[in-house]
Amino acid sequence: MQTETLSAPAALSPAQLEKRVLRLAWPVIGENLLQTMLGVVDTILVASLGAVALAGVGAALQVIYVITAALSALSVGVAVLVAQAFGGGRLAEAGQLARQGLLWSALIGLPLTAIGLQLTPALIGLFGLAPDVAQVGIDYLSVTIGSITTLTIMYLIGGALRGLGDSRTPMLVTAFANLINVVASAILIYGWLGAPALGAVGSAWGSVIARLVGAAALIGVIWRGRNGARAGGRGNWWPQARVLRHVLRIGMPAALEEVLIIGAIASLTPVVATLGTVALAAHRVAINVLSLSFLPGIGFGLAATALVGQAIGAQRPAEAGAVAMIALRWTVIWMGGLGLLFLIFAEGLVSIFNRDPQLVAAGAAAVRVVALTQPAWAITFALGGALRGLGDTLSPLVISGSAIWICVGLALVIVTWWAPALWGVWLAFLIVGPFEAAVFWRVWRQRIAARNVAPQRALVSGHDNPPLPE
Repeated sequence: MQTETLSAPAALSPAQLEKRVLRLAWPVIGENLLQTMLGVVDTILVASLGAVALAGVGAALQVIYVITAALSALSVGVAVLVAQAFGGGRLAEAGQLARQGLLWSALIGLPLTAIGLQLTPALIGLFGLAPDVAQVGIDYLSVTIGSITTLTIMYLIGGALRGLGDSRTPMLVTAFANLINVVASAILIYGWLGAPALGAVGSAWGSVIARLVGAAALIGVIWRGRNGARAGGRGNWWPQARVLRHVLRIGMPAALEEVLIIGAIASLTPVVATLGTVALAAHRVAINVLSLSFLPGIGFGLAATALVGQAIGAQRPAEAGAVAMIALRWTVIWMGGLGLLFLIFAEGLVSIFNRDPQLVAAGAAAVRVVALTQPAWAITFALGGALRGLGDTLSPLVISGSAIWICVGLALVIVTWWAPALWGVWLAFLIVGPFEAAVFWRVWRQRIAARNVAPQRALVSGHDNPPLPE
């Protein structure tokens, strides 16, 4: 069968590019907002069971975050490769890359799940929890870790669909899965409608059910296809090691970057703990506020990854540069605007979570420092996403991974020898942020200027999609 290859679409005007960036970014922002709100609802449900349940579930979730970050290598790698194939008009290749990603996510995820189940007690034991808290964590993690593969599939297909220019479907499926999660968790936690009252573990089972439904829905979507590319149908169904190598070459640095960032944020906890319980609670609030400010950055960063990847696949580096600048402008506008709101309404934001005067004062000071860092972080989000669209995930790893651990060390110095207050911890990010942004800018300009546009060779093979000539 002849390869399904279309000529690359005509170059777009600046207004058309801006429209595409916005059309891809807003659903991603909405999707991540839904995920954030789901975390808040889950916390409220579990918190009603008491401090032991809340602490045990919190420890288990820290493990899940690290595992998910590691497995995100598949998602990032497939998303970039699909975007570049789609941008080059190689629809059969884009569909087969999505198919390969699904195959490899199962082949890698299932053995890791089996290993994780055996290691669950040891992983929870690393936190040094009281026996009753540890048991809750073990029970929760034993259930949740079984859904890691389905969660990875959801991330992977979501990335592939964005590479195909569709970010609305992942948002809608995520919204539906989140609704199922809340309802199923509430029923299983409290034993409503005749179901067994499972306590904190009910929340884990709710997540498992929701992820299974979400993964099945997204598999159905990518199977039927989007914009001419589909994972279903005839073709090579045998896992190809060549594809996996390319996926991991792009994805592993992105996964390691996530792990380094999660580890660095976790390492700040003992630094803040030296300031007392009030500062530790205020630190938690500041992180919650921070997670909201990141939503525009995540959205426009992922849009930049998809659209820069498509432009590179179409061999139009000038268009890739234009997309990056549009994403950068909108990210700075939105994150800078949120920073301004944080400066003005810091006390009000903190008091939503807790009205203790000392906590509000400490948290508001920290939030104001975070607010001043927003423009620099906006640059890192937008240009980091653009670099990934080029297939360069190593540079964001080195820049962001180094910067955040420098922040941890600097925060320790500031708190120990100069400003023993929570705002001193976040001051480290304000100091380092502009330097990190400047490095991102310099590296992006170098990469896009030196981009060598050459015909790309197909990464998958089969009777209906033979390798393209060099």
